[in-house]
Amino acid sequence: MARAYVSIGSNVEPGRHVRAALEALAERFGPLVVSPVYEGPAVGFSGANFLNLVVGFETGEPPARVVQALKGIEAAHGRIRAGPRFADRTLDLDLILYGNQVIRAEGVSVPRDEVIAHAHVLRPLADIAGAEVHPVLGRSYRDLWQELGDGDERLWPARLDGGSPG
Repeated sequence: MARAYVSIGSNVEPGRHVRAALEALAERFGPLVVSPVYEGPAVGFSGANFLNLVVGFETGEPPARVVQALKGIEAAHGRIRAGPRFADRTLDLDLILYGNQVIRAEGVSVPRDEVIAHAHVLRPLADIAGAEVHPVLGRSYRDLWQELGDGDERLWPARLDGGSPG
């Protein structure tokens, strides 16, 4: 069994799509460890703000099969891959880590570069896996987050219903 981490993002009816993704992931993979939800601007294009979070779960499935399942969940919730790379998304699910493995094969790339490049991925990952260590850099996600911070990407706590956290 490996601990897989998946980043979740949406800026099209984000509360509805993220809730649906959480349900689908739990149904497919079992119990989830769920980070807080953050809102932030679109990265790489002009668009509505995104809701972002990270979930973790234990799986015995190979990484390529996990990625295939994520693409199926995206498609079931209206994700269209034919458009531009940087565009509005009903749902964006990315396998960002798979245990402590480094994989660049079979359509799988883990750890994803976004882990250390984007606050909307690193911050929620550090919230639920702060003590775990990046398999290439050998540094904890908590330390990496403290170093990166929001950078150019401003994030704020959010809720799936659109309100501010309690």
